[in-house]
Amino acid sequence: MQSSLLQLLILGGIVVFLVLRLRSVLGTREGFEQPPAQVNAPEPATRRDFEVIEGGPDHDIVDHVAENSPAAEALAEMKRIEPSFSVSEFLSGARGAYEMILMGFERGDIADLKPFLADDVYDTFSDVVAQREAQGLTIEAQFVGVRELGLSDATFDPATRTAEITVRHVGELTSVVKDAEGNVVEGSPTAVKRQKDVWTYARVMGSNDPNWQLVATDE
Repeated sequence: MQSSLLQLLILGGIVVFLVLRLRSVLGTREGFEQPPAQVNAPEPATRRDFEVIEGGPDHDIVDHVAENSPAAEALAEMKRIEPSFSVSEFLSGARGAYEMILMGFERGDIADLKPFLADDVYDTFSDVVAQREAQGLTIEAQFVGVRELGLSDATFDPATRTAEITVRHVGELTSVVKDAEGNVVEGSPTAVKRQKDVWTYARVMGSNDPNWQLVATDE
């Protein structure tokens, strides 16, 4: 009995010794041990594969007229006086104005167009419409679309800050001219005709009035 107890005490002492030995070598762990933090080396600075060129050409201008041309210089002056002015946006507006003015003239409804026409252009349109009415003629027209549009010329008067931009329009529409009895005297309701116009629009840059006026028409 005493021999067995002595053996148990000796074995217990050995176990305690081994546990203390292992803890001194391995240390203690509580919970989930986090992996050591990774130290990332700083990334090398990336080299630019391009250079930003200051003072390059204004593509809002040179996409429509030749660089360093008188028209380009005039457009640049317009943008200097009115920085918000955009040639591309102007041409987009000219596209819509062309349809509005052309169809108003074809149908004889020009009263609403007066703010967009110079006085002499409005008078010319009015005279033509009056002559048609005197002859008992009416026009039935449908606009198909703008086939071509491009900036032809531009001028700027620094004294008055008046800008003029000339635009080439090529529109497509159907047009039928009828007499007082409703008989077709010209045109076809199904045949699409192509109409070419060169119109000049003007505006005082920097003014509160944003509207451009049609000041001259040509073919």
